[in-house]
Amino acid sequence: MKKRIFDIIQIGNREDLPSRAFDWFIVLAILVNIVTMFLSTFNAFQPYLPVLHLIELLTAVIFCAEYILRIWTADLLYPDRSPAHARLRFLRSFDGVVDLMTILPFFFLDGFVVFRMLRVVRIFHLFRINAQYDSFSVITGVLYEKRNQILSSLFIIIVLMFASSLCMYGAEHDAQPDKFRNAFSGVWWSMSTLLTVGYGDIYPVTFIGRTMAIAIAFLGVGAVAIPTGIISAGFVEHYHRREHESTVLTDVSQVGEILVEKEHALCGRTIREAAADFGLRVLVLLRNGLTVLPAAEIVLEPGDILVVSSDRLHRSNRSKKRRFL
Repeated sequence: MKKRIFDIIQIGNREDLPSRAFDWFIVLAILVNIVTMFLSTFNAFQPYLPVLHLIELLTAVIFCAEYILRIWTADLLYPDRSPAHARLRFLRSFDGVVDLMTILPFFFLDGFVVFRMLRVVRIFHLFRINAQYDSFSVITGVLYEKRNQILSSLFIIIVLMFASSLCMYGAEHDAQPDKFRNAFSGVWWSMSTLLTVGYGDIYPVTFIGRTMAIAIAFLGVGAVAIPTGIISAGFVEHYHRREHESTVLTDVSQVGEILVEKEHALCGRTIREAAADFGLRVLVLLRNGLTVLPAAEIVLEPGDILVVSSDRLHRSNRSKKRRFL
């Protein structure tokens, strides 16, 4: 029974109807809980607050029961550990923390509504949106790969923020002593300016202050664009790398070697002519034990070995026949 419960409450197998039904039931409970939370903030639904609170209580009981079952079956999730260590491992895991943080606001942290929104992460997890090769994994992978550059750019933004705050204090303190009381009073202004938010509650009134504010605003646009560009470049590199890997895997089945002999049809032709006449894509030229880049004007000589890829070779591999030029 324990093994069957474990199979049902884990990420559902599409071929297992009870497991898929449980996933949909949890998704429905999450959506109902979130909708109830939002509806309780409208004045028009104040007369229905007891009903909404009852629905919220029922969904919280469902989440608690699921959390207890997951703790109970943790030894099946981590079979290489003892039951106590397996349960502790689950409690410290991402899924365990998310499950706990979605339950606590109902009992102890009612003001922390943001914790309840973590239930949305459960929906992503249930439908494998955070699988190994999809978007969330790509995002975390890119952020990890570019972590040093991102941290450096954030350091630049912080330094620029404090520097601009100090500059505005020197320019605006005498004109606005209530707004710029000290060097740190301008941090709020510099943050809203550098991040191009511009709330307008604090602004310079002197000529020097406004001139500096224009320069700081331009610097802010460039500073904020730095981490954005780093992350964008990371995504481009990641997808190019994946495309290259898939291309290499595709080409492996189409690669072959051709030995150029004296009476060979390719002997005396340039690589460009060989590629055009025989439909070949020359990857590498091996000559006298050396690896030569296949420049278009290189004339093929007896003894050369061409590492090529072509549709002909691919078709011959599929038909299990060897063809020689």
